[in-house]
Amino acid sequence: MSAAPDEVLGKAYDARLMRRLLVYLKPHLRRVSVAFVAIVGASIVDLAQPWITQQAIDRYIATGDLEGLTRIVVLFFGLLLAGFACQYVQTYVLQTTGQKIMHTLRMQVFGHLQRLDLKFYDRNPVGRLMTRVTTDVDALNDLFASGVVTVFGDVLVLVGIMAAMLLMNWRLALVAFAVLPLIAWVTMWFRRNVRESYRRIRGLIARVNAFLQEHITGMSTVQLFGQEARTLRRFDAINREHRDVNIASIFYYALFYPLIEVLAALSGALIILVGGGWALDGTVSVGVLVAFLQYARRFF
Repeated sequence: MSAAPDEVLGKAYDARLMRRLLVYLKPHLRRVSVAFVAIVGASIVDLAQPWITQQAIDRYIATGDLEGLTRIVVLFFGLLLAGFACQYVQTYVLQTTGQKIMHTLRMQVFGHLQRLDLKFYDRNPVGRLMTRVTTDVDALNDLFASGVVTVFGDVLVLVGIMAAMLLMNWRLALVAFAVLPLIAWVTMWFRRNVRESYRRIRGLIARVNAFLQEHITGMSTVQLFGQEARTLRRFDAINREHRDVNIASIFYYALFYPLIEVLAALSGALIILVGGGWALDGTVSVGVLVAFLQYARRFF
């Protein structure tokens, strides 16, 4: 049986489609640049906090330098304020930019629908078209508001954390990264399954909306021919399938995040076990051990 028009799936990543979508960012390059600078600033603040903690413990607390400790606490508080400002700018600019792009995209889609011939509307239910114009277009907001630009910030933080840990103590860093192969395997499993579930959910939402639109509009015909029970059974089947697919996607999320937490805790346990032993014999300072625990938490 051939797939319905709303069930035809493309590749996991389509470079041509991505280029077409990124065109909508061009009119907002200045705002995106501001958001990118804010993301970099927030990333630097995030990377600096464990290092400051390490300095406070090893240079000031261990030596009893209250004056130096006060200065570094003031610096830490200033970094928190700077991080707050950067995250505020990032969130506000990206969300408003995403809404402006959604406005442009919806206007273009609606204009395109007005130019299509009548045969197109004979082949495609109005409910399905409404899903495409509303919920599907709105889903693209995540791409522009929290995807395209923030991914660079995430990569910067991950690379920065790895570099900081390797510079502090490369042997302890390798211990912390021992669980990375397991995390990569779990992430690939989650991505493959949740992607399929998400696509099925989008297709079933379109089917539910199309069914509702057709049968509410044609309710007089349904009642005229006494098809209420048959129509209800058909809708129940579609609705049940939509529910089951949503539950399946919830299962993957419910399993993925606890697994990541367990692996992160395992990494922390390895840091405490190995790094604690090294701290007892003086190979690693207590400040470095605490900083590693903070970096590992941010990394995972």
